[in-house]
Amino acid sequence: MYMDMAKETTIATASPADHWEAQLRKGCLELAILGSLWPRPLYGLDILRALRSRGGLEVAEGTLYPILNRLRVDGLVTSEWRDEGTGHPRKYYTLTDAGRLRTQQILQSWDSFTSRMNELLSSVRPEN
Repeated sequence: MYMDMAKETTIATASPADHWEAQLRKGCLELAILGSLWPRPLYGLDILRALRSRGGLEVAEGTLYPILNRLRVDGLVTSEWRDEGTGHPRKYYTLTDAGRLRTQQILQSWDSFTSRMNELLSSVRPEN
């Protein structure tokens, strides 16, 4: 009985801002993954590290790999196993030409969207 009440309290105390932020991150994840692969091919753990260190995104492996698989099926990335003397082969992901084009298209949409949102919200920000 106590455990059920604790669960209800946790659910009830989750703020709408937490949900909003999670949805925002989820919506940007594909662009973030494609962007992490822009400079060079990476294996899964390196992608996760790039998302965390450069993007501030904590992503679970169970979230990353289905997205990478979908990007591969869509022809935006390729994957290959490489043995680089680390003891076990790693699967590296590389942007295809179509993946590079798609990344640029999404980035253009992102830039346009964020520019419009910044303009819309400029009156909300405190004066500097």
